[in-house]
Amino acid sequence: MPTEYFEQRERALLGERFDVLYAAPQETAERGVTVSALRASPEQFAQKADFPLEASPFCKAAFVVHQPDFKPGRHPYHHAGVFYSQEPSASSAAPLLGVQPGMRVLDMCAAPGGKSSQLAAALQGRGVLVSNEYVAARADILKSNLERMGVPNAVVLNETPARIADALPEFFDRVLVDAPCSGEGMFRKEPVARTQHCEALVKQCAELGAEILDCAAAVLAPGGQLVYSTCTFAPEEDEGQVAAFLQRHPEFELVDALGNVDYTFGSEGEANRTGGLPLDVSKVRRIWPCQGGEGHFMARLVKNGTPRALPAEGEYTPEEQLWLAAAEAAGKKAKGKGGKPAKAADARSARRENARACREAVRGAGRSRETAAEAVSPAQSLAAWQEFAKEYFPALADRPAVVHGGGVLLPVPFPQTNLHVLRAGVFVGSVQKGRFVPEHHLFTAFGALCVNREELTLSDPRTVEYLSGREVEARTAADGWCCVTVDGWTLGGGKVSSGRVKNHYPKALRLL
Repeated sequence: MPTEYFEQRERALLGERFDVLYAAPQETAERGVTVSALRASPEQFAQKADFPLEASPFCKAAFVVHQPDFKPGRHPYHHAGVFYSQEPSASSAAPLLGVQPGMRVLDMCAAPGGKSSQLAAALQGRGVLVSNEYVAARADILKSNLERMGVPNAVVLNETPARIADALPEFFDRVLVDAPCSGEGMFRKEPVARTQHCEALVKQCAELGAEILDCAAAVLAPGGQLVYSTCTFAPEEDEGQVAAFLQRHPEFELVDALGNVDYTFGSEGEANRTGGLPLDVSKVRRIWPCQGGEGHFMARLVKNGTPRALPAEGEYTPEEQLWLAAAEAAGKKAKGKGGKPAKAADARSARRENARACREAVRGAGRSRETAAEAVSPAQSLAAWQEFAKEYFPALADRPAVVHGGGVLLPVPFPQTNLHVLRAGVFVGSVQKGRFVPEHHLFTAFGALCVNREELTLSDPRTVEYLSGREVEARTAADGWCCVTVDGWTLGGGKVSSGRVKNHYPKALRLL
């Protein structure tokens, strides 16, 4: 095994079971994909996929992919947000939360976004998903992945768990803590995990995990549920961590990890890993290498109290209506000097100002300086969006919309805080040179609602041409803006003129 410390510890804990449990079916890590219910059912995906699939035992929406040369990032279905490339056992934790549409859900340690995309799929565009990542670079990757997956109701944070706990006490119905850990389950997949591993790292990760769990306890509403997971085997980070948490938080109860799903996987926990503290290890779940996964631990905890009643479909609670009104009010302040339109800015600075203004709208006014990026007034921007929406996205024309930094945002019901927000809802576009120009996220989030579509297929050579950033022949879309699809799933947007689709696929996402 990779480290002397690891093997000595595990042999002492497992005895003769060590060689059995750590005997993986193959030498290399399994590869897999998890299908997003925002796009397709697993059955629909399996019928259309052009690579071999095997149903995963860890999640009903996941598949194992045995094709050695499979490159998920280059596949058109990946670009369409149909699947997320995810090691099979990593898909096991998110479904255990039992997320329902309309809930407020927090993914405390969310990057790069695989589990967040599963939670978003369960929400089905209703309620709010708050996905947080402390490391700024990873938070940007998280935001990009959620946009690619077409998530319309996400708030992406770049924050510490402690600041979230201070800002949003007892706010969430569900919380997922996929904690930073010593990564013992990643030894096959990531060689660096072997070289960095040591006893000190395990202790450090256990301490960090305890701090994050305490913050998760603070933000969870009465009657809410918390799932804690790791990709390690270390007792201090797994059974011992949960047992110690229950000692600190008597308001929580350990319940069956599999209580929200109708399938089973893995094994029960290990009684000699609790650090001497009481814990019903039959209620937690482990995945060992011999079971086809890389190694995971999961526990589900319920906070005492009565869960809040969820709003009916299409409705907001009075509290949520106030938050949306506050966002709108903040947007109306984004004017040039004297209430007149400010000098026009180039597209790059406009996008930068859009992101800044979005953060301010959600976290509250943190700067007194008014934006200087708008080329038109908020009323003109909203009018331009509504005219555009009535033509191309009529189902969105009556949705609440606000203006920030010259861009139009379809916000999510979320209170103003001082948290660092990277994205809160969907920026649908902005007025540039007197015309409304849509954003890529509008198409990924709401492409199914677009009435003008250029329909491609997986075998159509135009699909690769479009993803490479080149113009393609228009065969099904009329002149004007259109949604470009592959087998019915959204890739992005384009503008049809003279029988050609002018490509608006973002340069950063294009195939090389």
